[in-house]
Amino acid sequence: MNRKKHWYDYLWIVTPIYLGLGFFNILFAWLGMIFFCLPLLISIFGGGKLYCNRYCDRGQFLSLLGGRLKLSRNRPTPRWMGSPWFRYGFLIFFFIMFFQMLFTTYLVGAGARDLGQFVKLFWTFRLPWHWAYHGTLFAPWVAQFAFGFYSIMLTSTLIGLIVMVLFKPRSWCVFCPMGTMTQAICTLRAGKPPVDEGCPGCRR
Repeated sequence: MNRKKHWYDYLWIVTPIYLGLGFFNILFAWLGMIFFCLPLLISIFGGGKLYCNRYCDRGQFLSLLGGRLKLSRNRPTPRWMGSPWFRYGFLIFFFIMFFQMLFTTYLVGAGARDLGQFVKLFWTFRLPWHWAYHGTLFAPWVAQFAFGFYSIMLTSTLIGLIVMVLFKPRSWCVFCPMGTMTQAICTLRAGKPPVDEGCPGCRR
């Protein structure tokens, strides 16, 4: 018997819309801060991993492509991907890249560096993205932050797609930085490791 669909079952559409908007106007990348802050706020105020388990648009998007559309090999996710050393190591790396992006934004805001109208894929490859910025009333650092944040969102989505194809559809969820942080918040709130419900399909 099929489960009754709810409005949040269609949040997967947010991922392609967000990436599409950023392709045409980079300032839409700021909307990604919602995905960055909301999971943490839900966990901080007692919601646990509700965002991961129910509202994560990227997780739903990967489930749709890998599960319903059969684009995944559906092989078991390697154990090392779910190990603490890899999850927290990836989280540290993520924060290093995030703060590097913030520092670049600061340099542009201080006038020490020109606005870089490119997207850095996998934190390495610079892709021209000048068509997505048409100049605004905002200061250049606003656009610089958008370019940097979109780079992170696009790169992490591509990593999710790669591991989706190679392993289970939601293998990304096993080591997602947001998932790791919300799990850590749950642990701190409970004073002990909580029961990890996991995300649908990511740990099975």
